[in-house]
Amino acid sequence: MANAAFPKFSTPLEQGRPHRVRFCPSPTGNPHVGLVRTALFNWAFARHHQGTLVFRIEDTDAARDSEESYEQLLDAMRWLGLDWDEGPEVGGPHGPYRQSQRMDIYRDVADKLLAGGYAYPCYCTTEELDARRDAARAAGRPSGYDGHCRDLTAEQKAAYEAEGRTSIVRFRMPDEAITFTDLVRGDITVQPENVPDYGIVRANGAPLYTLVNPVDDALMEITHVLRGEDLLSSTPRQIALYRALIELGVAKDIPVFGHLPYVMGEGNKKLSKRDPQASLNLYRERGFVREGLLNYLSLLGWSIAEDRDIFDIDEMVAAFDIEDVNANPARFDLKKCEHVNAEHIRRMDVKAFTEACGPWLKAPFAPWAPESFDAAVFAEIAPHAQTRITVLSEITANVDFLFLDEPVRDEASWAKAMKEGSDALLVTARAELLAADWNADALKAAVLAAGEQHGLKLGKAQAPVRVAVTGRTIGLPLFESLEILGRERTIARIDAALAQLAA
Repeated sequence: MANAAFPKFSTPLEQGRPHRVRFCPSPTGNPHVGLVRTALFNWAFARHHQGTLVFRIEDTDAARDSEESYEQLLDAMRWLGLDWDEGPEVGGPHGPYRQSQRMDIYRDVADKLLAGGYAYPCYCTTEELDARRDAARAAGRPSGYDGHCRDLTAEQKAAYEAEGRTSIVRFRMPDEAITFTDLVRGDITVQPENVPDYGIVRANGAPLYTLVNPVDDALMEITHVLRGEDLLSSTPRQIALYRALIELGVAKDIPVFGHLPYVMGEGNKKLSKRDPQASLNLYRERGFVREGLLNYLSLLGWSIAEDRDIFDIDEMVAAFDIEDVNANPARFDLKKCEHVNAEHIRRMDVKAFTEACGPWLKAPFAPWAPESFDAAVFAEIAPHAQTRITVLSEITANVDFLFLDEPVRDEASWAKAMKEGSDALLVTARAELLAADWNADALKAAVLAAGEQHGLKLGKAQAPVRVAVTGRTIGLPLFESLEILGRERTIARIDAALAQLAA
């Protein structure tokens, strides 16, 4: 990973060091699924290698960071079951784990870089930088920083300061190409003209991401940096900084990098946290189960096998290899995400499923009064609901007919099912149901017999009955639902439907 301009430094892999990875989000806004995918891959990598996951908060942007977002990040990780070995609420030997609490560390490192000649003060104004960039573009040259302040004399620095100019701190990049091996993308070489000197400290003394991120990785002894593809361009700069930190005795070695593919959204555009479908909170509110969501997110760039999409988190950990991650962009497909989630709902123990549905069976989601809910009745219907719903929030509309005095009538369903002749069919079905034993098989036979008397197959015959009883054309298995609802309430609802048709 070194080039001719520098001594060769060993990698953590060459040293045989225990694997240490980090997840280091910024507390700005709600957590999004792309962020969760990065957390998941780091967590699975650490668990697969019996390594350490460091959870670090990058909160140096006071204008955008918030305590609310910080709490949401912790809550999201806990909900997902992605536990961490060092970080907030856990502690560890390399704390503190919030960058806002590490400012003295960054100042000290910046001073060492300046004193060692690895960095220098830059007095260029924004207007001067813009003018020189425009001139470089016009001449067909790279438009990055041109090194204007790289080798200022003490007299030149004093003259700038006498003008009242402030300075940022820039890191001095080497004049040779930088080559590194990416665990996802293979060998990458970047020429020096494409990586100019870059800022590491603002004029007000505030450290920039370009400094704090690699310094934290160095001091926390991170061995593998697994992060999004959007940060790939910063890797050559950070490798050069790591080399300087090693020479200064701040770092032990250069971590190994792996850049995860973009997650694409609608219109084949990179999914951003502003996209509605990107919000983790959306999936929690809809009732995705964590196992289903994690399973799907793991498929965004990785697979356990070519012919297998459904697996649990333990199986992922056992099989996960960062070198199996595909470098091509991964498209977020909501329909497939829902399908994977539904499969995990089917896999749940019935008791666990019943408990998971709890939030959607009471206010503010449930339209029935609390005293109308019967846990024993729900326990009867739960196995049938578990085979039909895609997300847990769908449970409310699927079982509301059991706990309301009257079903919630969907007008489109009523118009579709209650066509000419439906009243006659309902009269016959009422009589057959009244005479039947009250179990699902007998109730099915009763509606089938009613349909035959009117020249209808079961599917056509049961539609008016379903809408009369449940209010909708689509729902849980009808005859099991009727069995649980009971004879008296079923007949009363058919009578109410007949009265409505007569009106």
